[in-house]
Amino acid sequence: MSQPEHSSLGRPVDYPTRVDAGLLFPIERERQRRALPATATLPFHGADLWTAWELSWLDRRGKPQVAVARIEVPALSPAICESKSLKLYLNGYAFERFEDAGEVQVRIETDLSALCGAAVRVELVAGDAIETLQVGPLPGRSVDDLEIDAVSLEGPDPDLLGCLDEGGEPVEDALATRLFRSRCPVTGQPDWADVLVAWQGPAIDPARLLRYLVSFREHQGFHEHCVERIFMDVLDRCRPARLTVLACFTRRGGIDIAPWRSNDPRHPRLPFSRTARA
Repeated sequence: MSQPEHSSLGRPVDYPTRVDAGLLFPIERERQRRALPATATLPFHGADLWTAWELSWLDRRGKPQVAVARIEVPALSPAICESKSLKLYLNGYAFERFEDAGEVQVRIETDLSALCGAAVRVELVAGDAIETLQVGPLPGRSVDDLEIDAVSLEGPDPDLLGCLDEGGEPVEDALATRLFRSRCPVTGQPDWADVLVAWQGPAIDPARLLRYLVSFREHQGFHEHCVERIFMDVLDRCRPARLTVLACFTRRGGIDIAPWRSNDPRHPRLPFSRTARA
């Protein structure tokens, strides 16, 4: 069964010594999306950008090789991969021999695409190229210094959202925060993220947006679902013509995840993003 409580998350498991696609555990997106406002079609495109920092394999002579795997799972795939199962799967490469990095890349792409039900893109960054991976802040104005009142932590509250002037001229703007926190729906452990909300439309009230994002602090949801919930709530309450939401979650178990969702045709793809906290 693909329900999270049946995965290896939060349970002791044997350390893998072979590549085994059977370790990968799918979680259907539909189950999480039932909590979103009903729509005939999803009003966004996007992807989940995974960066796996602990990938190693052996060359044909048995010498260890290392690389960083950057994985892009399309937002419209039927399923996502549970993160601990991906870590276990990737650990199995450490004792397997491959001709070159290209063979490893194709194997990972093939296995993850079969699991997620859509074409998954994989890029391996190896050697000195690892040092070129850029770190930087999210674009947009930070809202972290704003003074706000305490909010209920019972769950995300879209009523906290609002605009500065409902009838004002549309703007193109972006706001960012490092204060986002949610919780894993299986283990209950905290997940931390830097979040970007970029839009074209009515001027969103920065303080109200920050209060809304803080209301996720005790919310139990997978990274991907949190981003989709933010996107749908902002779209519904603030009515932007174009909207992009990106969350760069901090690394756990050697993997960080940065889901993004957008209805902006100018953003068919986003580059892999990593903030200093990832």
